[in-house]
Amino acid sequence: MAAVHLTRPSFTLLRALLAALITSPLLTGCLSSDSGGADNDTSTGKVNALGVSGLTYQTASQSGKTTTEGQFQYYPGETLSLWVGDLPIAEGVPAQEWVTPLEFFPNIRALLQIPSVDAEGLSTHTITEQQLITRVPVTNLTRFLIALNWTESVREGEGIDIRDRVIKQLNAALPKLTGPIDFSVSQTEFDATGTTPSPANQLLAEICFYPAGNELCEAPPTEADIDSAPERPENEDDWDPEVEYKQDLRAKKQRIIEAARSMEEIDAESVRDYLKRELKNITTTIGNRFYLDNHTAKHSVSDTSNKRVKIQRIGGGIEIADIDALTTRPQNVVLHSYNAQMAEVEYYVDGPVNGESEIVISFLPENTYRWVRKTLRVVITN
Repeated sequence: MAAVHLTRPSFTLLRALLAALITSPLLTGCLSSDSGGADNDTSTGKVNALGVSGLTYQTASQSGKTTTEGQFQYYPGETLSLWVGDLPIAEGVPAQEWVTPLEFFPNIRALLQIPSVDAEGLSTHTITEQQLITRVPVTNLTRFLIALNWTESVREGEGIDIRDRVIKQLNAALPKLTGPIDFSVSQTEFDATGTTPSPANQLLAEICFYPAGNELCEAPPTEADIDSAPERPENEDDWDPEVEYKQDLRAKKQRIIEAARSMEEIDAESVRDYLKRELKNITTTIGNRFYLDNHTAKHSVSDTSNKRVKIQRIGGGIEIADIDALTTRPQNVVLHSYNAQMAEVEYYVDGPVNGESEIVISFLPENTYRWVRKTLRVVITN
C-alpha cells in the first residue's frame, strides 16, 4: 500500500508507550498530556489557519486534543502525530507553528521546500502549493475532515469543528469497516456508494450529526416495519396521532437516509478553494510580521549613490533565509545587490526627473517554506 496509508498498530504502540511515560512518577512534571496545562516554555502550533479542532495529537513530550482554534503544544525539533479519534491521519510531521494537510504526506511535504518562479521571475511558494493541493491524498484527506465537520460545510472565516459526539460514533464504527480508510486511492474509489460503499462512506453512514435523541439519529424503519403498519385513512379526521402509518414510516425512512452524509457530497473543487484560503491566510499572517523600513523613497536625479532598503521584523531580529528582488523599470531604477544575511536590497537611480519604479522584494523567513513579498516605490526628483 502507498506510503500515505498509516497502520493502526504503530500508532497504538506509540500512544501506549508515551502514555506510560507521561504517567510515570519519575517523569511527572516533565511531560504534559493536556494542551490546556502545557508547560509555559512549549511552543504553540496550529493545524490550518483557522484550525481543525478535536484532533488527538502526540509529540515526544506533549499530547492532547487540538483546541477550538486547532492549536497544539510542542517543543522545537519534535515530530507530530495526529488522529481523528482512533483513526490515524498523519505521523512524523515536523512540529511547527503551522501544519496543513500538505505536510501530512512525506513525499508532498518534501516538494513544498522547492520554490517555483512566477511570471516576474521571482521565487514563490504559492505556485507549488496550488499544484500540490490537487494531489489525491491531500484532496481526499481534506474532504474527509470537512465531512466530519459538525455543520455540512465549512463557511468562509470558520475552521473545521470535529466534536466529541462525532468522534465517539467514529470510534464505534471503525471496527465494523470492511477495510482501512486509505486516502491514497482514487476519488472514485474513495467515494464509492451502492452495494459496496467505500470504508469512508461506511464510516459516515454510522455517524449522526444531530443532537442525541433526534429522530434523524434513529435507525430507519425497515420494509417489514412499513409493510406491517396500517394505511393512513383517507379522511383526515380519522387519523390517529398516536399511530405511525405506512406513509409516515416511508417519509421517516427517507428523511433519515437523506440526513446521512456521503463523501460524494464534498466537492473536490470547493475543498481546494478552502485549502487555498487557509494557505493564503497563513502566508498573510507571516507576511504581516515583516515590513520595509521605507515604503516610498524619493531621490534626486543627481544622487546616483547606492541606496538601501531593509527588511524589518516586528519585535526585532532579521531571520531571513533567502531573498530575491527585481525592479519593474530598470531604465529608471537599477538593482545593485541584495543580501539575505543583512536582509537588505541595494539600488541606485539612473533615470530622468519624475521617473519611477517599484522594487519588488521576495524573501524567505527562517523556519518556513513560505516566501513573503514587499514592494518599495522609488521616485526620481529634481
